[in-house]
Amino acid sequence: MNNTIQYTVDNDGIAILMLDLPGKSMNVLCDALISDLAACIEKVVNDDAVKGAVIASAKKTAFVAGADLTELVTAYDRGVTTQEGYEWSKGLSGVFRRMETCGKPFAVAINGLALGGGFELCLACHYRVMVDHRKAQLGLPEVTIGLLPGAGGTQRLSRLIGTEKALGVILQGKKLRPKEALELGVVQEIAPADELLERARAWLLDSPDPVAPWDVKGFRFPGGAGAMTPKNAQTFMVGTSLVAGMTHHNYPAPIGALSAVYEGCITPIDKGLDIESQYFGELVSGVVARNMMRSLFVNKGAADKLARRPAGIEKSKVTKLGVLGAGMMGAGIAYVSAKAGIKVVLLDTEQAGAERGKAYSEGLLNKAIKRGYSTEEKAQALLSLIHPTTDYADLEGCELVIEAVFENREIKAQVTAKTEAVIPETAIFASNTSTLPITGLAEASKRPESFIGLHFFSPVDKMPLVELIKGKKSSDEAIARGLDYIQQIRKTPIVVNDSPGFYTSRCFSTSTNEGMTMLAEGINPALIENAAKMASLPVGPLAVMDEVTLDLGYKITMQNARDQGDSYVFDSGFPVIRKFVEDLDRKGKRFGKGFYEYPEGEKKYLWPGLAELYPVKDEQPPVQEVIDRLLYRQALETARCFEEGVLDHPADADIGSIFGWGFPPWTGGTLSFIDTVGIKHFVAECDRMAEAYGPRFAVSDWLRERAEEGKAFHHA
Repeated sequence: MNNTIQYTVDNDGIAILMLDLPGKSMNVLCDALISDLAACIEKVVNDDAVKGAVIASAKKTAFVAGADLTELVTAYDRGVTTQEGYEWSKGLSGVFRRMETCGKPFAVAINGLALGGGFELCLACHYRVMVDHRKAQLGLPEVTIGLLPGAGGTQRLSRLIGTEKALGVILQGKKLRPKEALELGVVQEIAPADELLERARAWLLDSPDPVAPWDVKGFRFPGGAGAMTPKNAQTFMVGTSLVAGMTHHNYPAPIGALSAVYEGCITPIDKGLDIESQYFGELVSGVVARNMMRSLFVNKGAADKLARRPAGIEKSKVTKLGVLGAGMMGAGIAYVSAKAGIKVVLLDTEQAGAERGKAYSEGLLNKAIKRGYSTEEKAQALLSLIHPTTDYADLEGCELVIEAVFENREIKAQVTAKTEAVIPETAIFASNTSTLPITGLAEASKRPESFIGLHFFSPVDKMPLVELIKGKKSSDEAIARGLDYIQQIRKTPIVVNDSPGFYTSRCFSTSTNEGMTMLAEGINPALIENAAKMASLPVGPLAVMDEVTLDLGYKITMQNARDQGDSYVFDSGFPVIRKFVEDLDRKGKRFGKGFYEYPEGEKKYLWPGLAELYPVKDEQPPVQEVIDRLLYRQALETARCFEEGVLDHPADADIGSIFGWGFPPWTGGTLSFIDTVGIKHFVAECDRMAEAYGPRFAVSDWLRERAEEGKAFHHA
């Protein structure tokens, strides 16, 4: 035994298996816990005095958070084969199956979070009691990290609630709250926390039949037996089409899950479990699962725990925040900060503007109330934390001030000086600039060591990332306090060094630039936009440019050109921006027209005038070539950032690209993408595209040497 389970037997002959993984805030299905669970099951089976068992958790708010992904994430790099992945899944599935068929009843007291393998453990128990608490969740999120449930989830859930409902949970990685789980029949009871164990014991004391429904002779799936009933057949046909359309075959996990459920429907449970393990083995040994587990779970988790925080600095908490500028970004920052319980001074040049900024929060809260996510009381409490004003004196006592005014160096310098005149000397000053170097902006500050960049993404309430930029004089204390604030508002941070455009803006702009360059070349704009979606980018580069506005891109470019003088090189796509802003007055979605038309109350569509401006060539490139130009351009710029020291860690590059501007998660992020295609192949393709399309694809000597050495970014 590994001391992960506290095993006791009460006076009524009920065994209590209390899961309590040492040194962990949550239980995870690691090898040690699985081994102990298997041993405890045998103790229950072999002890005639034991009538049945309750599985529970000693952790306060969670049952089992899932499998230990730190063990699975390295599978691909360790060269784990499909067969080895199959055997791992089969082993865990076998433990659960042994419990299910051992002849004695097992109940589970679910005291909070039960995800992935944790939920599969619950499904293998004969009776399930779940705590009635708003934070409690059941779910199978495996597809969101490139896997499928590999311990019976696809088979038991479909047999429990029917294939259609089960696929709705599995394919979306949906989380079930207690009442929904009860209504679906996933759990038999919900109860207060202090009654969970007793409810589970009470069921066991009634001497129930320890046989799962699917092991009863004559069992039929809810809603019909098997996959060939008309309703189920339609579910699979439509589901397969929808999944293929949404994933463009970049994500193998959803199709694998669909296949496991489909094939399992027409077989007995044990054969279905074997089929599930086969599909799991194929996925866990693949590069997509590696990429997604590493970036979306392991590295993001480390970032959320502030892995880049300077050591030896006392933890801080912001109680009063100043936000300069009540436009969309400033209003969004105010909202997420107030939501975290922080008092916010929202300052603008006009009181009406400041009030509009506060009204933005009110609008979001009204939507939340209508959807049942909030109440009028909670909304008013949040709004009371936001103070709209034009008076800089109101900033007195702020521990942190975030500047979110126009991308104009002079204006930013003015508000910096006015702010520093009233805030404490201990306060941190941060700029939300998306492109202007922090070191240069800090020249307007009396305390450049307390000056950092905090680059948010729009819309702030939805986008999970904040890019913290270190100026040349930014102190470790300023960086630590900035990271503490990001954690306080429940965002994910990356830390980068100073440079024009930093990391995210600099690399994101290469995609939109390439899209506009292809448009000017005569490539069909519909092909450009759809190719981006086929690569699993959120939207096409032209649509993105409309969203951020061509006007902003124009102003940023002109500011950079003024800053850098004759040395500045305009991007290949800038002539398109210039034409649309200066000549056509088509500045983007906010202005009602850009690359797209935005008819009121109707779906947007590409502006027909594009065909006249940029006639479509008779011969169009293959879709894959358009995809490669978009993805390779972004990845190459990321490599340049790494070479130049803008990025210190590959994990920051990957997290920033996925959560900052939507680089396809199946790749693992921009540097993982290079590793996935192979650095030698990547360089060869960049050489080919540099010859075909221009020097923006040119590879540096540094990257070429790295390729010759076969030196990957994540495994150097």
